[in-house]
Amino acid sequence: MKFVKCLLFLFITSAVFSQKNSELSNKKYVLLQDKVRLYANSNADSALVFVNKIEKSSNYLHKGFASGAKAYLFQIKGDSVKSNQYYQQAFVFLGKLKQSKEKRILNSDLLNYGGLIDWRKNNLKAAFDKFEKGLNIAKKENDLIRMVKFYMNISLINIEVGNYKSAILSLKESNKITDKIKYSFSEEKFTNYKSNINFNLGRAFEKAYGKNYSNPKLLDSAKQYYTKAILYSNNYLNTKLNSKMSLGNIYFMKHDLANAEKIYYDVLLFSEENKLLPELFSASYNLGSLFFETKEYDKSLYFFKKVDSIYNLTKVDDLYYINSNYYLAKIYTIKNEPQEALKYSEKYFDKFETIQSKIDNEALEVNFRLGNVNVKKEMEELQFKNRNKIRFWNLMIFILVGLVIVLVVLYVKSIKKKRETDRKVNALIEEYKQRLELNNTIPEVINETEVVIDSVPKMVAKMNLDLEKEEEIFEKLKQLEKKFYYLSSDFTQQSVAKKIKTNTSYLSYVVNKRFGKTFSEYSNELKINYVINELITNPKYRKYSTQALAESVGFKNAISFTKSFSKRTGITPTQFSKKLEGEKVS
Repeated sequence: MKFVKCLLFLFITSAVFSQKNSELSNKKYVLLQDKVRLYANSNADSALVFVNKIEKSSNYLHKGFASGAKAYLFQIKGDSVKSNQYYQQAFVFLGKLKQSKEKRILNSDLLNYGGLIDWRKNNLKAAFDKFEKGLNIAKKENDLIRMVKFYMNISLINIEVGNYKSAILSLKESNKITDKIKYSFSEEKFTNYKSNINFNLGRAFEKAYGKNYSNPKLLDSAKQYYTKAILYSNNYLNTKLNSKMSLGNIYFMKHDLANAEKIYYDVLLFSEENKLLPELFSASYNLGSLFFETKEYDKSLYFFKKVDSIYNLTKVDDLYYINSNYYLAKIYTIKNEPQEALKYSEKYFDKFETIQSKIDNEALEVNFRLGNVNVKKEMEELQFKNRNKIRFWNLMIFILVGLVIVLVVLYVKSIKKKRETDRKVNALIEEYKQRLELNNTIPEVINETEVVIDSVPKMVAKMNLDLEKEEEIFEKLKQLEKKFYYLSSDFTQQSVAKKIKTNTSYLSYVVNKRFGKTFSEYSNELKINYVINELITNPKYRKYSTQALAESVGFKNAISFTKSFSKRTGITPTQFSKKLEGEKVS
């Protein structure tokens, strides 16, 4: 009997001990969280080891965090099915917790992981929504560290959709907050945040240069931030390799190909040794591009085929993949192997249409969401201010004084505006007369400007058409101009491409190269210049209503016509007509 009692006692004490052991102490939980975050982007398998230790805890708070972290890590490893399962499970654990600050903070962490998962899937709008919700929770809890994290992640979305200025401002603010609360971090956390902030600042400036090739200072800024990111990322392999790769890209864009090649090979060899496929993919693509630039086509072919084979295994980067197919088609064309060239050009067009459509839709959704967020913030600020309104009579006095000031300002502005309008009209008339004297004909309505290919997708902008084909498209366009085909409302990129027997990509490329404009800008300028000439030379034309003027050159409504006219001249069609009538120009 005593033996049975002893066994029973041992069973009960061991069960109690195991229960206590299954509950992590807060200190150990925080330490394991830091380890997970430290290794998440550089070594997912190592991060999973620490997540599994957290998951063994019987605390639902710990289990919820572990499931959210696992969801993100499995997405990094490319397993979307497991990622979805663990993410749903995380919210089940969250629902089991009582309302508390800890629960709200866990909710913000799960929203952060969910946003990162969506971002990796290129679901930008969904990612932005999660980051915004998580940021609001962090603000309410006055959690500055998490606020920095969410600001950084929101800036990633801004970079993806081309809002580089917003991204840079957000990242610089994150940098200030991080330095301000430096001693709230461990050294590991601080260097992790600094490496990520500097890397993303480098990306934002590099991408901004892609929209404004005439400003080399943007590249210098990008180089500065990538160099800082490398210094801070000694313990963060993923960030260090990506920063090095990006620094190589800066050297490439500055035409320092020798330094670019050294950096690309450094990343390539390290990635091969450590079997880091995403980095190996990027390094191979960059070396392929570099050797194409130096016309070492066999080397270029080797690396682009490597890109193709890695993509078939991992689907790691769609844009690099379609660009590699573009280069492969070009190389095989140069090597006079038309069958191979055709194969890769077909792969390029098949993938390009799918990817570009998705990117455009995601950018549209995110920009719409950003607009709504700004309106909401503005309304919240107004509501806060209105809670402390001054008394009625003081407000009335303020309004009356304000009205007087506004009236005076409007009056002064109207005088300035009239003078400015007169100046602009005279300048347009003088421009017309000078061109008429030079040509003794109706002046050309196209002004070739510095070529800035911005709105055309990167992969199309890189096309290098056969000069004969390019000249043929250009001459056909000029023939359409002479026949005033642009006055038709049917003067669209698709209809013109069909009429001159080419495709919209080639047409867009030629218009950008020859006129420095998108097709829409080119079309509008032709129409507006025609109206300007007619208003100056034809008194009857000045009697037309704005709607009639718009319809005469193929605009569907007066609003869009007026907007285009004002953009070209700085004044409205009505102002121009009235001024011409007043001066009786013939």
